[in-house]
Amino acid sequence: MTRNDTPAERLVHVLELSEPSPYRNHTYINGEAMYFPTGRVYGGQVIAQSVIAASKTVSPSRLPHSIHGYFITAGDIHQDLLFDVESLRDGRSFSARRVNVTQADGAILTAIASFQEQGQHGVEFSDPMPQDVPDPESLAGAKELMEPYAGKSPFADYYAQQSPFDIRHVTRTVMLGADKDSAAHDSGRQMVWMRADGAIEAPQVMHRAMLALGCDQIMLEPILRRAGLSLLTPGISYASLDHSMWWYRDIDINAWHLYVQDTPTAGHGRGLGTAKVYAQDGTLVAAIAQEAMIRVPERR
Repeated sequence: MTRNDTPAERLVHVLELSEPSPYRNHTYINGEAMYFPTGRVYGGQVIAQSVIAASKTVSPSRLPHSIHGYFITAGDIHQDLLFDVESLRDGRSFSARRVNVTQADGAILTAIASFQEQGQHGVEFSDPMPQDVPDPESLAGAKELMEPYAGKSPFADYYAQQSPFDIRHVTRTVMLGADKDSAAHDSGRQMVWMRADGAIEAPQVMHRAMLALGCDQIMLEPILRRAGLSLLTPGISYASLDHSMWWYRDIDINAWHLYVQDTPTAGHGRGLGTAKVYAQDGTLVAAIAQEAMIRVPERR
């Protein structure tokens, strides 16, 4: 990051990737890793980069409408990433691509991405956005909440100083502690406003990729909330296992989006998080599902 780059501008640079190198029905593209407090490559980053990598192999008139990815192993933030994009099919309306992401020690992620020709018509409906949601400007942001702890925790420092997103929880955040009330009522429901922290001028595919990265920062939270856990629970270990996302309408990552989240089930050390993403005018623009591994030490 140059001295004048904002975290959001740095993110755009990382997502742009290198020039593609085609070979038969494969295209090879290099990308760099961004810092994340775990010391591992952030899963949302790899999903977002996979969207961009696959988009470099399809017509500009086709935008990503879905991606389904499986995280294979943790990546090293000190190594570059290689994106191997395999062209599976180009139909009259849709293009399908497989993306395999590797580092020196092997696979990081494998994903299938699908792109759709724009301007097509058909059935259209969506669930309404919840009513009477507080305005995002009236809520404290993650940067403000984490600033007092920035010198004590790399996670707090990241969200206070280095996150490319402005994140504002409508419901109590589980970043700082467990939500005992939600756990007592067996509910993981939460709502979060989010937007890029800075003005982004980029093609629509970049806005969609940035939404994929941003949402990954909060997809674990409903599971923690319902289980009465937090990121600070002693001995907790967690990892995203897979990530599925569907875009239904254009995204403006500079504008506020409301994530309406829930978790329907957990078992065998795994939990499922879901989200519906609304633009501030109430339009449902995307849907997300993610499974995560969560383990805590057994009490003796």
